[in-house]
This record gives sequence, C-alpha cells and structure tokens, in this order.
Amino acid sequence: MTRHVLRADPGERQHLTPFVVTGSDIRPRDQRDLMERPFFSLAKTRRVAPIRYASGNVRVEVHAVPEHGMATIWDADVLIWAASQIVDAIDAGLATSRFLRFTPYQLLTATGRETGASDYRLLRGALTRLQSTAVRTTIRQGEQWRRHQFSWINEWEELTLRDGRSAGMELVLPDWFYRGVIDQSLVLGIDPAYFRLTGGIERWLYRVARKHAGRQAHGWIFDLPHLHEKSGSMARVSDFALQVRRIVLRQPIPGYRLSLERIGRRELLRIVVQDLSTNRADQPVHGHGRSHATSIGRLHAGVSGDHTQNPQLSLWPESGNPAANLESNKTLTFEEGIPAVENLPVSRTATGVDAQKPPLNSLGESLP
Repeated sequence: MTRHVLRADPGERQHLTPFVVTGSDIRPRDQRDLMERPFFSLAKTRRVAPIRYASGNVRVEVHAVPEHGMATIWDADVLIWAASQIVDAIDAGLATSRFLRFTPYQLLTATGRETGASDYRLLRGALTRLQSTAVRTTIRQGEQWRRHQFSWINEWEELTLRDGRSAGMELVLPDWFYRGVIDQSLVLGIDPAYFRLTGGIERWLYRVARKHAGRQAHGWIFDLPHLHEKSGSMARVSDFALQVRRIVLRQPIPGYRLSLERIGRRELLRIVVQDLSTNRADQPVHGHGRSHATSIGRLHAGVSGDHTQNPQLSLWPESGNPAANLESNKTLTFEEGIPAVENLPVSRTATGVDAQKPPLNSLGESLP
C-alpha cells in the first residue's frame, strides 16, 4: 500500500482518538446553524467572490481560494453525513471524535451517489474545497461576540493502493462544527430525499423550511428580498425571485408546500409543512437510510434554473442546463429600501392559505 498524503504533518490527528465510521442506513441530520445562513455557494460554477452576511449580532463571512473556489451546498453533504454518523454513535452510547476514519464508499452510498472512479475523484475535489474555504462567524460566541475563523475540514488524508484505488480516508472536523453537532439541540433530522434535490436554491430552501417551518401548522413566511439576502446568492434579486417562482410551480421540496403571497408590492414566500416524517435528531429516530432511493448519479435528475451550463468539479455535478445561468454574476447585488420581512402575521393571500400566525419573540421565533 501507498499513502496519498494531503498534509505531510499529521497535525491534530496525533492528539485525537479516531472515530471509525461503521454505521450504515443512518437517518441524515443537519446542523441548525448551517441551515438558514449563507455558508455555501449555491452555484455549480466556481465562486470566488466572498459571502458577507449580517443580521443583528450574527456575522457570517465566507472566503474562497481562487484555485479551488468556494465550498458548495453539494459539498456540504460531506458535513451532513459526518454529523449523521456522530449523532447516531452518540445515540448508541459510543465515543465520538472530530477525527473521522471511513471509506469513500460509505460516504458516497449514504448520500445516494454512484461509486465509479470519477465519483471518487469528485469527492476529493469536494474535500479540497471544504478545507480551503475560510469561514468567519460570530455564531455561538457568547454575548460579547468575537469572530471565530475556521475551515469546514481542518485536514484530510487518503490511503491508496498501488493501483490508485482508494482504501480509506481520514478527516478532522473543526471544533466549531463538532460542538454544534454533539449538542443535539442544534441538530435536526432531515428527509433523505434532500439528497435528490438537484438545484442549489432548492436545497437551500429545504434547509430553511426544515429549520424555520418545522412542524408548525401555519408554516413560515419570508419576503423575497430578505430571503435572497439570507441565501448569499449571487443572482440579482429579480432573478432570484424568478427562480423561486419556478420552484413554487414545481413543488420539489420534500415534506413542504411553497406558495406565493402579496402585501401591496411585496412578494412573500410561505412554507407550510405537508407531512411529519422528519424528526428531531435528539428524539428516537426510526432510521430508514436513503428510503431505498435510486442514486441520482450525475445524469438521472432534471435540471433547474440555478444550474449552470458548465458545472465545476463539484462533488455531484449535473448535466448541462440550456437555460441562462443566474448564479454566476460577479458581484453581490441586493435590493435596498425594503425592510426584511420574516414570518409576518398576514392573512391576505393569493393562494388560499389564510391563517393567523402565532405570536413571535424578538428573534422571529414562534412563542408556545
């Protein structure tokens, strides 16, 4: 055997006990802080423009290395998989660690991917982007906030056979992410059908729906400029709104129904739960793996408005999209002059959804 080493120095791994991944058919879990804020590129073209987001005391900045580009929402499936493994092990009373040891086959099959040579190569590209993307945030830093900087993966290494085949991988997660996973109040179970969503905005909207709407009968409501800012999308607000309208027509978000409403000139998106199959990760979960879903591979799924004609080497690229690319503008542009609206208690609707919203606290969360 030969070792394909990404870093010559073992770094943190020499001080950490490895968590050897053995679980399969594990219900996927997502980390709450990652589900609603703009931590990842939603485009399949290489993004180098930084993300800068501020809301109250929350600050998020994401910076990319031009050589590799910013980590994408598809690359984030690696983190979802890692969180799922850690939470499942904790539920089983097993010791966990930020230092994971696993086979690429385990990760790829758990997220519904194919396992050919090109898929292994694309996985390496995803790990490289996750490691090279720099994140700065004030989330979970206490009352007197301080900026915490990290990468999604501190380091990773691959063990290869003489013929070039992968025999195993190791990676070290950042402490910020790991602490957000072992605190199971900060983790939510997600629908395995999430991995079949092919568009970046679709995937982001599902995570927003799961985080905010949850099981609330009245759902959650956003105005589109505010939603656009939360997404970090590089599309213009008008183009972003167009893509959301197309998604509303197709209704691809598993477990939730989307509808558009208006208050004067404001266009609002309401997200309402349709079924209660997803469970809190800190409650018993009847795992059913990937729902026996057919792997989407790279060519079996339909395209959507936020795909690009020439996908970068992302973990799970799709076939080209003949539609115009709405996610490759060079600079961030936000519509100004419209106050952010999130979960407004409106009763006037354009779609027949007419219900009073529960009272909200200062954070925009529903009160009991």
